[in-house]
Amino acid sequence: MHKTAFILATLMATTALPATGYAATELTMWYHGAGNETESNILKNIVSDFNDSQDEWEVVLESFPENSYNDSVTAAALAGNLPDIIDVDGPIMPNWAWSGYMQPLPIDKAKLDGFLPGAIGEWDGQIYSVGLWDAALAMMTRQSYLDKYDIRKPTLEEPWTAEEFDDILVKLKDSGDFEYPLNLGMADAGEWYTYAFLPFLQSFGGDLVDRADYQTAEGVLNGEAAIAFGEWWQSLFERGLAPGPSQDPADHQNGFINGEYAIDWNGNWTARTKLDAFDDVVFLPAPDFGEGSKIGAASWQLGISESSEHPDGAAAFIEFAIQDQYLADFSNGIGLVPATQAAADMSDFYKEGAPLAVFYGLSDAQGSLRPVTPGYVVETSVFQKAIADIANGADVADTLDAAVDEIDTDIDRNQGYGHGG
Repeated sequence: MHKTAFILATLMATTALPATGYAATELTMWYHGAGNETESNILKNIVSDFNDSQDEWEVVLESFPENSYNDSVTAAALAGNLPDIIDVDGPIMPNWAWSGYMQPLPIDKAKLDGFLPGAIGEWDGQIYSVGLWDAALAMMTRQSYLDKYDIRKPTLEEPWTAEEFDDILVKLKDSGDFEYPLNLGMADAGEWYTYAFLPFLQSFGGDLVDRADYQTAEGVLNGEAAIAFGEWWQSLFERGLAPGPSQDPADHQNGFINGEYAIDWNGNWTARTKLDAFDDVVFLPAPDFGEGSKIGAASWQLGISESSEHPDGAAAFIEFAIQDQYLADFSNGIGLVPATQAAADMSDFYKEGAPLAVFYGLSDAQGSLRPVTPGYVVETSVFQKAIADIANGADVADTLDAAVDEIDTDIDRNQGYGHGG
């Protein structure tokens, strides 16, 4: 053999190259769930499966604690160091898209047919993100309580009315059997306040901002419907029907199971613990305060950073990750609502006849998105403070007027956040 040919053959035999002769292109991915081992392991498995399924792309995953994740993304965006793939909390996505952190998701929209609306992140007419699950809320209680106190079991078609719900809470309080008839989770300050309580305001007929053009909160956060909501909200605490913002976090977590609360307004992620404690737990729709029964929608979703040089590869991974089997794996592992009915049918807890199947119906029928606007990041903070202040006895009208002024000032300062061109 010629010396040159021999050297070339030796190099080819000893150099580790893929069959194509090219190394896979690396795709970086950031994820918020470092503190959740079960959730992280499922995602790591999806990454591994994707990397093994082809030789063009290699996803490299880095996880962050949830409480520092958003700040890490913001800092990286300002420094120009964002990864290819990011996950984003659904209501925050429009702000990140508007701020230039994200680019539209180049996935055929037909691939998302059958997804729960709350699992699809749209802004300015384009899809930016898609979720591997959604979340749902319910009035959680026990059938034995309904029977003992002669309380009608509500349905999606006939939820409790506002008057009926109030009478139920008063009846439960007057029984003397509970420390409080209703747990709202006031110890869980932060985004929970908007996710869990904005649907009540919407059911009254108000909202956080006027969604016609997202340019003002005037009339929706301080109009007649909002005032009625605020007065009802304040009365819950004045009448001792629910613990207020000073609630002990341990009571919020364990009060229902310990028999301190008759009804727990909470998310499906807490349902399995309740089922383990009692064999007669029921998950009921939110009351209808006049404009329909509503619950929050949208949770964490996957998207592509604006700075990614490989959106096709990032989209390929996201499309791979939203297979029904993986959606079912997340449901089985962390108890959240599968994003599609097909995944629900594959899930241990959400398939027909399973104990949590009701949550898929609640999410599908009642799920209400938080305002889809870049201004939401300010609006939610303002709302959280306002309802905490009202719960603590602040004047309802004055507090809501002040909240409107703060939101409108922020919208003006940001030239309308891009709505309407």
